[in-house]
Amino acid sequence: MSQSSHFASVLRLIEGPQTLGRGPKFWSGFAIVLIAACAYPLFADSYDVGNNVYFFNWLFMALGLSLIWGYGGALSFGQTAFFGVAGYSYGVLSINLGDAYGLTLFSLVLSVGISALFAAVLGYFMFFGRISGVFLGIVSLSVTLVLERFMAQTAGPEWAIGSARLNGFNGMGGMPSLTIPWPGGPVVLFPDVTLYYVTLALLVVVYLALRILVNSRFGNVIVAIRENPQRAEMLGYDVRRYQLATFVIGSALAGLSGVLYTSWGNYITPASMGMTAASLPIVWVAVGGRRDLTTTLVGTLLVLVVFQMLTIHGSQYALVVMGALLVLTVLIAPRGIVPAFTDGAAHLFRKIVPRRAR
Repeated sequence: MSQSSHFASVLRLIEGPQTLGRGPKFWSGFAIVLIAACAYPLFADSYDVGNNVYFFNWLFMALGLSLIWGYGGALSFGQTAFFGVAGYSYGVLSINLGDAYGLTLFSLVLSVGISALFAAVLGYFMFFGRISGVFLGIVSLSVTLVLERFMAQTAGPEWAIGSARLNGFNGMGGMPSLTIPWPGGPVVLFPDVTLYYVTLALLVVVYLALRILVNSRFGNVIVAIRENPQRAEMLGYDVRRYQLATFVIGSALAGLSGVLYTSWGNYITPASMGMTAASLPIVWVAVGGRRDLTTTLVGTLLVLVVFQMLTIHGSQYALVVMGALLVLTVLIAPRGIVPAFTDGAAHLFRKIVPRRAR
């Protein structure tokens, strides 16, 4: 296959039927947004730049949940379990290995791998045990809460792995930030401009890779399973294997969020796996539009900004507003607020343009 035909096949996958947005207009808008995001640190102070890195960290988990729930049709209420497993794994590994020679990148990869392995074991028993529907959400949530309770009681000095103490409900701290090997010495990725660009680049790569995945044969099969698992099985597809693979990929992205968050703040607590933390990704993805990666990305970012503003100016109402937003989304715009807004704008545009043409 020639290089041009290979590029054309990749382009077809990126613009496939399972994702919204295609053609020059969409990609021109994508390029404008990306350029604006790259230019943002030039005009913002270091606090705002670091705060945006915090927002970016959560988007990986949202994209993973969109893959599992939106495309695969399996509601996982336990993505924060993999977030926490990877975050604590990074803490233990990075504290014991240190940050010399870029070993934190090794800790990152290994921590994400641990969360993916944990997801593979849990997913095997769930999917090959024929657990589905609401029971899948109950089991995944139960695992999350069990992990949270377990980590909360690891407060004694006996709860240590090498030099890393788990510290119970107080949380683990003191782990180093991510470092990148460099000829003149490793570059430390503090929550500033450098980490902003690294996280943004990683987010773009993951977004485009997921677009290719969901528009590939694999993506078409998991959407078919979401729509009618019995028919997909009758057509010869091993439904459980596809569901397990989707679950592992989405959970690995939750683990990536956990590592990035832990290295960003040099801190993680059992509360990151609690009931409140577990429910928030459901709100983000449902409000944004769980059946498309772009709407999930945009909606999650908007909800995160609103949630932080509510937390700062009225913390007692933040969770209430999030719950009300989820209820309104389910009742009024079940496909998500972002798709409902774009559909409404397109409908209005079609009504206005012919009148002007007359």
